[in-house]
Amino acid sequence: MKGVLMTKMVQEQNLTNLTPEIDLSDKRIMTAEINRPALQLTGYLEHFANERVQIIGYVEYTYLMQLPDDKRLMKYERFISSKIPCVIFSTMTKPSQDMLDLAIKYNVPTFVTERTTSSLMAEIIRWLGVQLAPCISIHGVLVDVFGEGILITGESGIGKSEAALELIKRGHRLVSDDVVELRKVSDVTLVGSAPDITRHFIELRGIGIIDVKTLFGVESVKDTQSVDLVIKLEEWDRDKEYDRLGLTEEYIEYLGNKIVCHSLPIRPGRNLAVIVETAAVNHRQKKMGYNAAEELYKRVQANIARKRDK
Repeated sequence: MKGVLMTKMVQEQNLTNLTPEIDLSDKRIMTAEINRPALQLTGYLEHFANERVQIIGYVEYTYLMQLPDDKRLMKYERFISSKIPCVIFSTMTKPSQDMLDLAIKYNVPTFVTERTTSSLMAEIIRWLGVQLAPCISIHGVLVDVFGEGILITGESGIGKSEAALELIKRGHRLVSDDVVELRKVSDVTLVGSAPDITRHFIELRGIGIIDVKTLFGVESVKDTQSVDLVIKLEEWDRDKEYDRLGLTEEYIEYLGNKIVCHSLPIRPGRNLAVIVETAAVNHRQKKMGYNAAEELYKRVQANIARKRDK
């Protein structure tokens, strides 16, 4: 079943549950959008996005509190009975007991937080956006190298895990080995993570499973990392032309997002860890506006021009 468990949101956002009588174990949030029910509390329920998390801030709260009791309860019951997933009161506001009784009657969990409405909305949207983002699982290794997320792919047994282990020994961090879960959090950003069952583990053929966090410490692992570069390991093909300058970028597409991809031929004696480190630094340099291949091309063209002038 899709969606995010409400208990997970309560824990992550540090919310206080005012309706412990309601069972949250099977309740899920299905959308990353949120709603501030200003118009709905006045009685206008047309186009009400009732599937969203509802947040009542200071303005909505003071509007309700200045109403006579009977009118306040009538408006709140119309709102709370609209099959909403939950209600969160922010900015140190707190519903009255009769409002909580209505929440229990209609099985709507009600929470409270001391955080301001704006910061709460921004954080919940960000967190739910990641949790509910489109997700795929791919075969590969994801490592954090100098702050760049490097996704290493290739056929089984080609040396992905061994390269990751060497990078870890050189001070970089493992995100996931063997299976990487990719989530599309925006049109330009993919975030990778490890499945819960294999997090922090690496499989080395001939040795078995090792726990990276236990062997190398907490500094050697990371839970999530944006994917900035893909390195595809492949067997050396004598008849294939490999890029030697890097003037043109190749891309690979995941979930509609294009990521720069380098095909790296494997031959005995090549130090994969050093090559991956260099690729990460070079990619960062390109993002900062400097391209070594273009600089070389400019120098060659300038040299040809000087010789032509002579």
